[in-house]
Amino acid sequence: MICNYTFTPLVYCILIYNNLYSIGHEEIDRDGNGERDMPTIVHFQIPSDDIERSKKFYNDLFGWKFDKFPSPAGSEAMPEGMEYWMISTVDDKGDEGVNGGMMKRQSPEQQGITNYFDVKSVQEYSAKVEKLGGKVISPKMPVPGMGYFAVCTDTENNGFGIFEVDSTAK
Repeated sequence: MICNYTFTPLVYCILIYNNLYSIGHEEIDRDGNGERDMPTIVHFQIPSDDIERSKKFYNDLFGWKFDKFPSPAGSEAMPEGMEYWMISTVDDKGDEGVNGGMMKRQSPEQQGITNYFDVKSVQEYSAKVEKLGGKVISPKMPVPGMGYFAVCTDTENNGFGIFEVDSTAK
């Protein structure tokens, strides 16, 4: 799989979710500096050729809920076909699970569900990805007011994202 991500105004919606960082992090062990010991999945993204068909599939299969993500305040409305849908999940006890998003597939190469992992530093982990034989497909980009992300592939060409929380990102 070759990841080919088109960066449009939609990129700013990819990881935006009010509870993005807090989900599942309250009880994580911290090192001596208060940092997380192990990156975890904090968001997933599903590309779709037919949004309504995909929403029905995942709702009928897992009971997931979908909400259209609004355009950021002060910006233009999302262009037709660039809408982003937030996905809400719950675990078997009814507690909030890892949430995700769905968007129209931007290119034929954009295949499979992409998981995003929280990291201390996108820059540091991007270098680590390459040192370990992976590739950074889309380098560090800001999600204003939320943080930074990059899209990578591992040594087996599996795509994944890394996300760094930073409320000062512009």
